[in-house]
Amino acid sequence: MEDVALIAQAQAWLTEDPDPDTREELARLIDSGDHAELAARFGGTLQFGTAGLRGELGAGPMRMNRSVVIRAAAGLASYLRKRGHTDGLVVIGYDARHKSRTFATDTAAVMTGAGLRAAVLNRPLPTPVLAFAIRHLGAVAGVEVTASHNPPRDNGYKVYLGDGSQIVPPADAEIAAEIGAVASLSTVPRPTGGWETLDDTVLDAYLARTDAVLTKDSPRTARTVYTAMHGVGKDVLLAAFARAGFPAPDLVAEQADPDPDFPTVAFPNPEEPGAMDLAFAKARETDPDLVIANDPDADRCAAAVRDGADWRMLRGDEVGALLAAHLVRRGATGTFAESIVSSGLLGRIAEKAGLPYEETLTGFKWIARVEGLRYGYEEALGYCVDPDGVRDKDGITAALLLTELASVLKADGRTLLGLLDDLAVEHGLHATDQLSVRVQDLGIIAAAMRRLRDRPPTELAGLRVTTAEDLTRGTDTLPPTDGLRYTLDGARVVVRPSGTEPKLKCYLEVVIPVAAKAGLPEARAKASALLDRIKRDLSEAAGI
Repeated sequence: MEDVALIAQAQAWLTEDPDPDTREELARLIDSGDHAELAARFGGTLQFGTAGLRGELGAGPMRMNRSVVIRAAAGLASYLRKRGHTDGLVVIGYDARHKSRTFATDTAAVMTGAGLRAAVLNRPLPTPVLAFAIRHLGAVAGVEVTASHNPPRDNGYKVYLGDGSQIVPPADAEIAAEIGAVASLSTVPRPTGGWETLDDTVLDAYLARTDAVLTKDSPRTARTVYTAMHGVGKDVLLAAFARAGFPAPDLVAEQADPDPDFPTVAFPNPEEPGAMDLAFAKARETDPDLVIANDPDADRCAAAVRDGADWRMLRGDEVGALLAAHLVRRGATGTFAESIVSSGLLGRIAEKAGLPYEETLTGFKWIARVEGLRYGYEEALGYCVDPDGVRDKDGITAALLLTELASVLKADGRTLLGLLDDLAVEHGLHATDQLSVRVQDLGIIAAAMRRLRDRPPTELAGLRVTTAEDLTRGTDTLPPTDGLRYTLDGARVVVRPSGTEPKLKCYLEVVIPVAAKAGLPEARAKASALLDRIKRDLSEAAGI
């Protein structure tokens, strides 16, 4: 009986499916009687949350496809109309992944059919251009079709409201409820036209806004190698660098142009092992001052520097501290903010400079909402350096500001690594690492979190756990979230399931006081050993 019901559900979905590709795929599954695969596709629905939608492309409600996107767009349109935006503008952007343009067009059709106005960016562009466009055009909402740095088989659907920042509760649940109320695609009007395709005016305005990131007449001499990681960042970054007067970056040619199959990397994320190999090879060939990488939708920025005889990636926390120090030196005012999984060094820098500082939950949907925000960052390579222009992470403007800093230091005969040494002596060595476990079965993550809640560790690496917080209860300054935070004598650990990937992520930090630069090698060795021991002990405590 269950199999009969499953087949009936699949056939009903097939009848409505507007995409010949997924119709063919689903018909093949039905004809072959592959009940296990059908159950995987129809065992629920792809959940809409604060990250919007993200999942593997394919047929069925548990995959990303046109039917799911049309329902999501209809739910968003209903949500907007019920809040008085009966003829408001929704601006839509998209990356270069499989089906992204189609999903963007479907969204525009649904918005137009609902009586809203829709405008679509004219080609695949970085996510921060869409985030900028929302406020620039006075839109009531925005949609970006992207799966960021996920594997090639994935796509996603990110929703912003009119303030230009990503949705947070309760908006996510309210939109999800409207999506759930869509009974059938036949009830969703989808005209074949009536929306606007934007020209380059918005992009030109975004590029003009990048002038605000840099100091007038600052040095602009640093030479860079750049990889777009097969994404959409190249043309915009090159235009921004040319406008600023930096030397044209040397491109990693194999990864320069958009390619939805990401043929040179296992995962198109600069943090993943091997993803930067081609960039490092180019750096060995051209000897730049800095290597810069964007992720495929160019909202993140990674950097690498020469360290001895070769090149190494800077951690997101290191870049975050460097940019903060540069802004402080430039006399920046306003609040510095970061998420709870990022390094405590930012708080030390802000305190020394007499600037307000705030911690938020993970994600720029929270960082962007900090009152009076001047600078925000997250350890996962996300930086907001111009919140008046883009209230989200922006890999283009972050690359500009970091290259300016490298140029300033170069003019003084200094380096980025030298500045990190100075910060360690001034504020203590803040060494960070991560224990990240990718799983096929999400039950493994749930079991690990349950085990840690039931039997929280009392010490890690011989350091006493002074406080153990279950963040599902919230704190005086943070709303509830699925996470655990341990404060130790001289260290900190945060454990949380990833919001966008099937991963359990554990963020580790140790702080070692350093009296002078001569003590840095010993401090780094001590920190590295402690981080390794914390990882081992935490892994054992979580059963992973």
